[in-house]
Amino acid sequence: MRIYVPVTVAGLRRLLATEQLQPLSGTAFALTPRLREEYVSGDDEELEYVAMSEAARASLRLLATELADDPETPPRRAVVSADVDDVTLRPDLDDAVVRVEGPVPMARLAAVHLDLEDAADAVRAAAAVVDAADLGDQDAEFVLGEAEDHELAWYGVQELPFVLELL
Repeated sequence: MRIYVPVTVAGLRRLLATEQLQPLSGTAFALTPRLREEYVSGDDEELEYVAMSEAARASLRLLATELADDPETPPRRAVVSADVDDVTLRPDLDDAVVRVEGPVPMARLAAVHLDLEDAADAVRAAAAVVDAADLGDQDAEFVLGEAEDHELAWYGVQELPFVLELL
């Protein structure tokens, strides 16, 4: 199953150092049967994009915590896609949430998705209000939408050292 793991730039650096990806609390996102049921139309590619978007929003929550501790943290959402065999569906958390047991080795990673520099201001602003948006604040949801209007760039896993060097 293709999963989407929310991370931050710090998480990408840990991935590079350890050559494995440890999803926080084992949480990842995927095209689950429940997610497929929620959409009347849409092919697998469109529904995979929905799962990746959910992971990008979760990355924003991780980033909010890091920015609170260190305002110099690079304000970039990041998602790592991987192919794994063993996941547990977690519809009690959300339609696209899955639980991954243990770390995901580098060999199972498919790609890295990361905000470009032009998204930094919108991502920083969204990180500050993501919790309020989750609670239904319409103004916060608008700010979040500004960040989500920026598409994540796609990088091959082998490009990760070079991408991180440029940040």
